[in-house]
Amino acid sequence: MRRLTTAALAATLALSASPAFAYKIFVSNEKGNDITVLDSENFEVIDTFAVGQRPRGIAVSPDGKHLYVCASDNDTIQVYDTATYAFVRTLPSGPDPELLVVSPDGKRLYAANEDDNLVTAIDLETGKRLAEIPVGVEPEGMGISPDGQTIVNTSETTNMAHFIDRDSQQITANVLVDSRPRFAQYKADGSEIWVSAEIGGTVTVIDAATKEVKHKITFEIQGIRPEAIQPVGVRISDDGTRAYVALGPANRVAVIDANTYEVLDYLLVGQRVWQLAFSPDQKHLFTTNGISNDVSIVDVEAGEVIKSVQVGQEPWGVAVTPE
Repeated sequence: MRRLTTAALAATLALSASPAFAYKIFVSNEKGNDITVLDSENFEVIDTFAVGQRPRGIAVSPDGKHLYVCASDNDTIQVYDTATYAFVRTLPSGPDPELLVVSPDGKRLYAANEDDNLVTAIDLETGKRLAEIPVGVEPEGMGISPDGQTIVNTSETTNMAHFIDRDSQQITANVLVDSRPRFAQYKADGSEIWVSAEIGGTVTVIDAATKEVKHKITFEIQGIRPEAIQPVGVRISDDGTRAYVALGPANRVAVIDANTYEVLDYLLVGQRVWQLAFSPDQKHLFTTNGISNDVSIVDVEAGEVIKSVQVGQEPWGVAVTPE
């Protein structure tokens, strides 16, 4: 009995020594046509797996089981298992899906189809297309309200944020923003939507209730030409106190007081920063840097970059599983 107990204990210890990550970070490599996976313990690459052509926007399901990938040149949304990285299925999409969002209840997915000026709504239970909603020219950015009732799309050429009602699947408001809007992010309390404008060089803050523009945030970095400051990805902390904006070829992430809209700091990251994602506890921020082919890890409390991790070719999107 003693020998059996010792053997059982050894087996238990061996199992406990195997990798068990609290969460995973997934990075889409646009030119590499693959996904790089980082662990949450040491922020190191633990796997890479092939996906469709030109993967850009990615998202994780609310339950953490599935990864949704915009395979832009395949004109489809691909679904993968976050534990095994196995391909699960494809979802219907119009041409050139760029970015997507998943509803908070995990039942619907919305994708921007850049080439045909549509937002595609997909039922994730049946895998069927629910609607194709006409929007402006070159749609890209996708946001969704915390209650899932309102979807926001940004059209790069029309320079608008389009507000879409979940139930009627109709546009309820159009808000003019600055040139080439790329991303839309709601505050966690649903009070505001922040829209980045890549060529305009601004972030427009929109009141969610009135659909009126409340403020425009501008950026100025010593030694950087204004035209090189190109806002793209945006993330706002759940407590509503801080916002982070990726500034593209400026190679910086702006840190903003989300209540006063004051720019507090600029964090130097890798080259051509695209998208951002928080860790589940929001202690870390991950940035994809498309030219330096790496991910920068930001310690949010310290306000500094603590690590750079090489990933695949031209990293673009980033998504994190819940704990």
